[in-house]
Amino acid sequence: MLEIVTKVNDFVNGIVWGWPALILLSFVGVLMTCLTKFFQISHIGHWIKMTVGAMFSDKHVTGHTKDKSISQFQSLCTALAATVGTGNIVGVAGAIMVGGPGAVFWMWLIAFFGMMTNFSENVLGIYYRRKNSAGEWSGGAMYYLRDGLGSKKHCKTIGKVLAILFSIFCFLASFGIGNMTQVNSISGNMYSVFGVPTWVTGIVILILGGLVIVGGLKRIASVTEKIVPFMVVLYIVGSIVILITNISHVGAVFGAIFRGAFALKAAGGGVVGYGIKLAIEQGMKRGVFSNEAGLGSSVMVHSNSNVSEPVRQGMWGIFEVFADTIIVCTLTAFSVLSSGLIDLETGIAQTTYNGIELTKANIVSTVFSMHFGQIGAAFVAIAVMLFAFSTTLGWSHYGTKACEFLFGEKFTIVYRVIFVLAIFGGAVMGDNLAWELADTFNGMMMIPNLIGVLVLSPQVFRITKNYVDRVLKGKNEKPMLSAIPEIQAEQEKKLSA
Repeated sequence: MLEIVTKVNDFVNGIVWGWPALILLSFVGVLMTCLTKFFQISHIGHWIKMTVGAMFSDKHVTGHTKDKSISQFQSLCTALAATVGTGNIVGVAGAIMVGGPGAVFWMWLIAFFGMMTNFSENVLGIYYRRKNSAGEWSGGAMYYLRDGLGSKKHCKTIGKVLAILFSIFCFLASFGIGNMTQVNSISGNMYSVFGVPTWVTGIVILILGGLVIVGGLKRIASVTEKIVPFMVVLYIVGSIVILITNISHVGAVFGAIFRGAFALKAAGGGVVGYGIKLAIEQGMKRGVFSNEAGLGSSVMVHSNSNVSEPVRQGMWGIFEVFADTIIVCTLTAFSVLSSGLIDLETGIAQTTYNGIELTKANIVSTVFSMHFGQIGAAFVAIAVMLFAFSTTLGWSHYGTKACEFLFGEKFTIVYRVIFVLAIFGGAVMGDNLAWELADTFNGMMMIPNLIGVLVLSPQVFRITKNYVDRVLKGKNEKPMLSAIPEIQAEQEKKLSA
């Protein structure tokens, strides 16, 4: 039976993470970039000012809300909590070891266009969101699939079906990629570096996770806004120290990345064409794994923001991808490539270092230990722990929203309890099919979401143009804030206040 499940999963995984899906993902990103006239470049000053700049100048961006919504900064931190995870460390290292240095270029490219995919998801998420009976915002791909795509002629049924499928895949993925695999990474690291038994780690994380997750989004957001900036800044500082130490290798690293993207042999040998294929595949896949642009996941927390303008939250989506991939993943890549553990001419990784076998799971900790001693290895273990724990917190909200859409609000507390209990199982489980199944369900979320973004791309264009005309060009036009008349009127009033 397990053999049959494995074969079926491998087949489905090959589709959802295969070339057709990656091409669709790339096409949507390129399309949204063109429709918005390269917004991530043409309005770079504006979106930086309205995101990271506003954190220091606008109290409405960081101030805690009195209602059921969360601040724009909290929504960003919760989204980053779910995206900045083991993929930024283990995933990037794995992409380089399999696809060579050239994988980094393709990771950058998919992130560049992914900025506008994530922007579009957030714009649609805010535009089609609504409030539940508890007064909390509910938004995400399931809502713009059902109410946006479903409003098109002859598309009501397909919109509803795709919304249900997305929610099912998200619900299942939350236990895998969003929970058990993350916790397993924590327990494995704590055991290998500090000798802590996996069951002890499981109990501790179960208690800590339960105290946060059962409290709902407001409590999750209050924790992530403290953890995420701390862990990201700390990891960036450590990576920059390594970069400065190896500053003489920067030119060689850049050269290896660009050569490997188009001409270098695959890591481990092989013909040139196959090397390019591996570099593209690994770079694109790891880029998506890291920032989740196109999966439709982070939009579920961005939709809970207290923002009125869909485009304002869309710009936070641009910054999210930029911070996750262009900054954090790039620093990981430079740390690995400048360490000497990867041959920059051939792209082949060393198999051992000081008698220890090098794997994608330990190569980054090896790099840090080369520069900081045993403290470096401990630092990476703690970073993985914080990254993975925060990912679990973020994904608990995604699963809650999927559960709410499928079964109603009264079942969300049941989901949270089961989610917390699953933490212990993740801590003590070994390598098994659950990892591969979780990976597949995560990828299956992408297909219905991208269909929705693709069909609703004209709507994103109109909303973005409306914002640019009003805010940047000073034209007197009625703002496009919501597809629901009552919410449109409410947000117009709030905007003019």
